[in-house]
Amino acid sequence: MSKPRTRQARRRRRSPFTLAGHEITAGRRAKLELPIARLMSGTPVALPVLVLHGRRDGPTIWLSAAIHGDEICGVEIIRRVLERLDPPSLGGTIVAVPIVNVHGFNSGSRYLPDRRDLNRSFPGSARGSLAGRLAHLIMTEIIARCTVGIDLHTGSDHRINLPQVRADLDDPDTLELAKRFGAPLAMHSRTRDGSLRQAATEAGATVLLFEGGEANRFDQRAIEEGTDGVLRVLGARGMIDDPPGGAVVTRFSRRSKWVRATCSGILHLDVALGDEIREGERLATIHDAFGKRRSRITARTGGMVAGSTERPLVNRGDAIAHIAEVDESP
Repeated sequence: MSKPRTRQARRRRRSPFTLAGHEITAGRRAKLELPIARLMSGTPVALPVLVLHGRRDGPTIWLSAAIHGDEICGVEIIRRVLERLDPPSLGGTIVAVPIVNVHGFNSGSRYLPDRRDLNRSFPGSARGSLAGRLAHLIMTEIIARCTVGIDLHTGSDHRINLPQVRADLDDPDTLELAKRFGAPLAMHSRTRDGSLRQAATEAGATVLLFEGGEANRFDQRAIEEGTDGVLRVLGARGMIDDPPGGAVVTRFSRRSKWVRATCSGILHLDVALGDEIREGERLATIHDAFGKRRSRITARTGGMVAGSTERPLVNRGDAIAHIAEVDESP
């Protein structure tokens, strides 16, 4: 027969976590649906939210993905992370929003139905456009309750990105989390007006943005790197006891530039993601429809290939390869 709990033990029990009128008791996992709007057919659309409220005290962290509806690697990263976690042994609370842009996710589009970019619509407005209302909902119900956030992205417009963290490396707390995440590359990045990262940072949260893979595809390397990185951050904040181990080498970059096509034609890339190249090294060649070489593109600076196009057909001026100048320290 189990012993009755003492008054002291009852006092130590963690308070429930409240979100959108729902109470989640300590040591429990909850699935919530926050109403967003209705489709023109009248069908309701809701924001899926999962809350893991640990029994032990700790920080409240949010995980978000698919703020651009076609960037689906983050959806799988969140699924794998939550699959590894056990609320009774968790310290703190995790609020996960695996599909932020539900409309774009369902239609395979980066944008909302009115072609607005949700990640340029923060902090939003309760009486604004669909993008503004959704941004406002996320800010008031999710971000306002959290001290740390990890926003998960992929490349866009037929581009693929090396797994990387983008963050304010001049902020000591953010830099420490970027190191703990352990992506192959950490890039110093200023916030963009209207972005979730800007609005959340101004609200006092510490934010990492993860990039990896390409839109509308599952990239296993990006998913594995992202999953391990999130778990390492949770371990660094004392939320879990067994984060992924192993040697993690992160290179740092404060300058990067896209190399562009010098003419139109059929592109043949000679480098791969993560390659470290020297100034003057060949990056790609461009041929015409008859097979004649039209251009030989070389690197103007040394660095790491942080991203590249997935399109073999290019117009003059199209972005081909993203080269990040790297160092061992930030």
